[in-house]
Amino acid sequence: MKKIAIGILAAALTLAAPGTFTGLITDSECAKGDHTAMNMGPGAKCVTECVKGMGAKYVLYDGKEAYTLSDQKSAEKFAAKKVTVKGTLDAATKTIQVDSIMAAK
Repeated sequence: MKKIAIGILAAALTLAAPGTFTGLITDSECAKGDHTAMNMGPGAKCVTECVKGMGAKYVLYDGKEAYTLSDQKSAEKFAAKKVTVKGTLDAATKTIQVDSIMAAK
């Protein structure tokens, strides 16, 4: 029984990885930066409209994967901008529990 509990704990720890993540704040509808379907052009307007009007979520796109951000309010300020997010990644849900978001250098 102890071996099972230790195995579950080890799996949980590997699924949640704290760190620093850099990428573009975009939305879950246009996650890879392709805003052409919205006919608004790329940028903050499209990202914000997708979130407010279509129910999309703000995500961090790192060039390969899109990660949902737990702090949607802070992410809004950085729509369509490159940022650095500090937080904990839950790999199973592709969600970052945000500690901070700041403009990338």
